[in-house]
Amino acid sequence: MLARKVPKTGDELSILGFGCMRLAQKPSGGVDEERAIRQIRYAIENGVNYFDTAPIYHVGRSEQVLARALADGYREKVRIATKLPPWAVHSRRDMDRILGSQLETFGTDHIDYYLLHSLVKEKWENLHRLGVLEFLDEAKKDGRIRNAGFSFHGTLATFKEIVDAYDWEFCQIQYNYLDEDHQAGTEGLHYAAARGLAVMVMEPLRGGSLADPVPPEVKEIFEALPARRSSAVWGLRWVWDHPEVTVVLSGMNEEAQIRENIQAASDSYPNGLGEDERIAIAKVRDVFRRLMKVNCTGCGYCMPCPSGVNIPDCFALYNSVHLFPHKQKIFRTLYLGRLGGIVGDTGYAGLCRRCGRCVAICPQHISIPQNLEEVSATMEGRGMWLKIRLGKAAFFVFHRVPQLRSAIKVLTG
Repeated sequence: MLARKVPKTGDELSILGFGCMRLAQKPSGGVDEERAIRQIRYAIENGVNYFDTAPIYHVGRSEQVLARALADGYREKVRIATKLPPWAVHSRRDMDRILGSQLETFGTDHIDYYLLHSLVKEKWENLHRLGVLEFLDEAKKDGRIRNAGFSFHGTLATFKEIVDAYDWEFCQIQYNYLDEDHQAGTEGLHYAAARGLAVMVMEPLRGGSLADPVPPEVKEIFEALPARRSSAVWGLRWVWDHPEVTVVLSGMNEEAQIRENIQAASDSYPNGLGEDERIAIAKVRDVFRRLMKVNCTGCGYCMPCPSGVNIPDCFALYNSVHLFPHKQKIFRTLYLGRLGGIVGDTGYAGLCRRCGRCVAICPQHISIPQNLEEVSATMEGRGMWLKIRLGKAAFFVFHRVPQLRSAIKVLTG
């Protein structure tokens, strides 16, 4: 496992960080805690020493699961990164209360890397007004936190303002080959690094959008390269190619994925891509930009929706229809089944009542209600309620009448 240094402290961090926003799930829903703990410990045993979580992830379970995984001597081998949620802070006292609760959860006397979570202009101004910089000074002075930073989802101008407002040790930005000019982007990356900040990268694969399976055009471009690597590894290596990047976070929840990422982190050096590889990735970027319809990473900050819409799943399946046109029928069927309440909770786009709550909290600044209208028109069409009723009836018959199911199999070969 390769490591890079935090410029202001010299702390050596694994270039692959474990993002705990997408921990392994049970088939019935909820975090599969035992599996997640095994995965986290496997990563530690193979050199990963930076773990990123937050109170909001998995509705508070993420911090608790990570704390369990770090028992039995694992805590001493890693750096914990967690966050102060701006939406839960209404006074200076709240900051100390939240940090105190997190220290108790982890059973530790300090958090190694503490971030102000998901800053945009309004959140930053409110925290600043409530005295967050004084809070950080005091928490660093008394040892409750070791390094102060922030994660960011706003404009480049706001990013620069925040960087210049405090003596941060690090920051966390969304960065991948589709987001060079989005939010902080490449200019923000260089700006922070020039001022001595370590830069932790989130969403290196755009919520999995840049990983397999990829559109045929993308697969063709990658397969033409001499090196045989998955789309996910190409995406990670593109970020690691930037010497300004310290850690790349990956939301790993499959054993094969963890092994692959650890292997990739053993030989991905800054400025390590060949010119032919950079050109190929630029071509892939252009294909994705042409095919994708909604700029959603699936972070889930917009959830829960008051109207019951499963916004991330709506956009994921809508994008899939356009990214994989040869599989349109499959994704339309999945949409009806998953979001029509046939094999899951009802959450289709047509339920949207345009309340606007999601728009105010979306890190990607997506016009969610407008896009949901397009999703509804494309994926549902007319008579969605009738399709759902027929689908439920068919599902019931197929799974409750074995004789009929056998007959259908015979008739359909």
